[in-house]
Amino acid sequence: MDLGTHAGFIIASYAVCLAVVFGLILWVVIDRKRQEADLEELADQGITRAATAGDKASKAAKA
Repeated sequence: MDLGTHAGFIIASYAVCLAVVFGLILWVVIDRKRQEADLEELADQGITRAATAGDKASKAAKA
């Protein structure tokens, strides 16, 4: 494969793109772990998720 005179630019562009994509994936993985740790800490304190509108409607219908 001949990339011509712009081979350096093309390869650098692909390298930067891959670095950005892998960086974003790493960021999401790290953030997920942090969020799960925060949720577990809240659960240990007895704090749970608030009911959604659908949950409130189904509880009202049961009453």
